[in-house]
Parts: sequence; structure tokens; C-alpha cells
Amino acid sequence: MKLDVIIRGGRLFDGSGDAPRSADIGLADDRIQAVGDLSAAVAARDIDATGLAVAPGFIDVHTHDDRALLTPGMMLAKISQGVTTVITGNCGLSLAPASMSHIQAPLDLIAAPGWLRFPRFADYLAALQRQGIAVNAACMVGHTTLRANVMGNDLQRSASLWEREQMRSQLETSLEAGAFGFSTGTFYPPARAADLEEIVAVAAPLARFDAPYVTHMRNEAEGVMASLEETFEIGRRLGVRVVISHHKIAGVANHGRSVETLARIGAAMARQRVSLDCYPYNASSTTLNPAFVARASSVLVTWSTPYPQYAGKTLAEIAGLLGCDDLQAAERLMPAGAIYFMMDEQDVQRILAFPQTMIGSDGMPHDEHPHPRLWGTFPRILGHYARDLGLFPLETAVHKMSGLTAAEMGIPERGRVMAGYFADLVLFEPGSVMDCARFADPKVRSAGIRQVWINGRQVYADGVLHSETAGRVITRPAVA
Repeated sequence: MKLDVIIRGGRLFDGSGDAPRSADIGLADDRIQAVGDLSAAVAARDIDATGLAVAPGFIDVHTHDDRALLTPGMMLAKISQGVTTVITGNCGLSLAPASMSHIQAPLDLIAAPGWLRFPRFADYLAALQRQGIAVNAACMVGHTTLRANVMGNDLQRSASLWEREQMRSQLETSLEAGAFGFSTGTFYPPARAADLEEIVAVAAPLARFDAPYVTHMRNEAEGVMASLEETFEIGRRLGVRVVISHHKIAGVANHGRSVETLARIGAAMARQRVSLDCYPYNASSTTLNPAFVARASSVLVTWSTPYPQYAGKTLAEIAGLLGCDDLQAAERLMPAGAIYFMMDEQDVQRILAFPQTMIGSDGMPHDEHPHPRLWGTFPRILGHYARDLGLFPLETAVHKMSGLTAAEMGIPERGRVMAGYFADLVLFEPGSVMDCARFADPKVRSAGIRQVWINGRQVYADGVLHSETAGRVITRPAVA
């Protein structure tokens, strides 16, 4: 056997959720060629992994990296955590297909003037492939993007039959070009007026591609149970997998209700394909909206167009500087982004520990002062929750970030360390891996991530980024 690299003596967490074992891993070209005892094999390069954990590269199931993929240096936030694959286009927001003339919230979370340059989804994927990308990317189409294309700025109503057909056609063309799925964000005003019938009509092409319906649900607070029922019905009507994005229980009055929601999600899983993801923090991050402020115990501003100097300050601090109350300050800061401290840690842990929960960062790469989840999500799962709190074993943590996600989302030949699979790998120090990003200082690399391979190429080693072009676009072929 001719091998390029042998990683020797590591403790293998293979992504299946099974207990770790000692094994060598042999790589050639872009694939894992052998796993086991390779003491008699030779390679062009040997890596001593004694004392290290070896795992599949992590899959970030929920990102807003659409633009970051095309911006040099910005994917270091993910690679330095061991992330080798990202899923983009979440919460109804995607850079393509874009033919709108005006960017309105929440599209400003991912888009900026000059970036609405991909009228077809094929144009966006071609740009990724032409430039080269740092990590693998599976890119979805956002419902809010389609609404803005077809309905302009008149989004505070349900789409007409003609508008639904136009959106459906744009989605179908995008799926044919390689889009990985379809997302909605009915939580946000530009899509809130879309009813179930509109969503089902627009998303009808998903079944032909067996592509997922991924949703930032209409309500994650008092109306969370009704939103779950709507999500399940959409999945049944479409005949596809539904993915509940960043499942949470928002608002102090709702703390503890994850017991109720997880029971309902588990019951639905027995009858249809349902998935969910979660990030490991008790604070959310999105656009600044005065309507959200009352639900939070504290609000931290992450960016502001009229007051960029206030990024990183609390809304209460800013209100004091501006000489007004919190709601008035929020109005003056907009458009802006914010972190909302409005979840209960016990709910977060209960959702994380739910066996089918995948891990997604939901990081906002273009925030001036981002939520620390952008830089810290995956090591935080390994270090804080698995090792330190013992919420689940380390093999379960790895599974939630690799094999489970690949299986649930239909990503072939990734998420496991096994012969024939793509060589996406991470070596980390199980005793010291830990997130270092904090709310006060969020752009800090995690500790304990030693080496990362993507498609057989070593892209990161001991704090040094070696490549930004090893990634590939992951597309979803049509199902006959």
C-alpha cells in the first residue's frame, strides 16, 4: 500500500459514537486508505499522535459563512476549532440567488453592498470553486432571499400565487445547480408574513432532491410548541427531513420548557424525519430589535452602522452614554446586531444532551464584536461540556459534531474515520482542549487543537494556517 501520511499511535474517536481505540490512520491523495495497525506500512510522512485524540473533521451544521467563504482569512475561526465542513444559507438567508436592489435586515447579517452579485445559485457555486475555499461547504437557499428577489420591499404580507411560483422556480433551478437544501427564517419580519401554504408551495422541489427543510422557527419563546407543530406539518406535507435550527427556549418566563419541547420532538421523530441542532451557550445573537430586548436579562451590542464605536458595549451602557432608555437606545443604534442573554443554562444542557442533537455554531463572522460561539463552539463541547461537566462522553461529543451530522444531513463519505472516506481529520489534546473566546474578548483561538486535514491536505498545524484552498463544494444530486 502506497501512503502519503500515516498518523500513528493516536486514540481514535471514529465519529460513530463508539468507545475510542488505538489505531493508525493511513492517507493517500484525498482519502483515508487504512485504519488499524499500520506498523509494517511506510509513508512519505509519519505523524506521531501519541497522547492525542484523532477524530473526523467537525461539521458545523448551522453557519452564516456564505460571504466568509469568499473572504481570505475569515475561515480561520472555524479551522482553528477543527471544523472541516460548514453548512451555509441558514435562517432563510443566502447570498444567492440574489436579484434584489436593497439589503434589509436580517439579510445584512450576511450581505453587504457589492455582494449581491450572484443572480443564479450556479454563479455563487462557480465563484467558490474558482477562488478555492478553505473548508468544505454545503450551501443552501434562503427563503427570505427569494422573497426579497420576487417581492421587493413589500414583504409584510403573504406572497401571491404568481410570486410563490417565481420563488419555487428559483429554488428548483438552484437545487439543480447543486444547492444543498432550503431554509426559512419566519422568526424575522421579512418572512414572518409567509404562511404555511406559501412555504409548502415554494419548497415543493425539495422532495425530488431529498433535500432538507431547515428552519429558524416562527417562535422560540411563548409560542414554541405551535411553531414545532408548524415545522412538523411542513415536513409531512413536503415529504422531506425537517431540521430545527439552534433549538432553544427564549425568555425568562419560558425557562425549563425544554422538557416539553424535547418530548414533542422525540415523539415526532418516531413518525417522520426530524433533526435539530444547538449551540453551547445560553445567549443568542442576531439583529438588534427593540422587540427582543424585554426578553433578555442583558443585551450586548455586536455592531451598529450609525454608532460603530459602541460595538462590544451593553445596551444599558450605551443608553447611559446617549442619555436615553434602553429601547430608545436600540432604536438609535439600528441597523445593528446584538447578543441577548435570555436562555437558561439547564435548558441548554438538556438540549445538548438529547441524543439526536447536532452541533452548530450559528456564528456571525462579519460582526465587529461577534458572539464567542464563532471561535469557540466545538472545543467548548469537547472541553467544557464533555470533559469538565461530564454531560456526555467524549465519543458522544465527537459523534454529535461529525458522524451524526453527516448521517442526518446526507453528507456522503464524511463524518467518520474509516477506509474510503475523505481524509477530513482533526488531532486534539483531550486533556486541554478548550474554548478561549469570551463575550468580552470573542476573537480568540481555542486551545488544544493541534492539526487539521481537509481532503488529505494538512491545513492547520500548531497554530499555523497552511492552506485556504483545500475545501470543496458539496452538492446534492437529484434523486431519480
